[in-house]
Amino acid sequence: MDIGKSKGADMKAESFLPDDYRPAEDEPFMNDRQLEYFRRKLIAWKEELLAGSRDTIEGLQDSTRNIPDVTDRASEETDRALELRTRDRQRKLVNKIDSALRRIDEGEYGYCEVTGEPISLKRLDARPIATMSLEAQERHERREKVHRDD
Repeated sequence: MDIGKSKGADMKAESFLPDDYRPAEDEPFMNDRQLEYFRRKLIAWKEELLAGSRDTIEGLQDSTRNIPDVTDRASEETDRALELRTRDRQRKLVNKIDSALRRIDEGEYGYCEVTGEPISLKRLDARPIATMSLEAQERHERREKVHRDD
């Protein structure tokens, strides 16, 4: 019974992160503090994207007015189409964020899906949804380019 209590206390202590915490190379890779740091980073990014989507939806609903000038109407339709494409890309990004959060929960976050090697902390900090190490990503992109040129 004491084991459960101490484990719960450890979880509570490790979920606390100082505001200035940054993952460092000299600590164990993907320890509880690093995982919590990336979880918070991903959640904040997702909330920001979802807030932007809500703003877009509200804006599109408000701007459904009849514009008599053909040029003005065409310009507004172009702006709307661009905004919708942007939101679609962001929707896909939210799916990748959800996938990264699942990998954190499953203990797979931070490791390359191709090689199984750790992904550098710098890469994860810059792109927390990364699923491949920089080297594996570059190989993937080179192969993709070769096949695209055919």
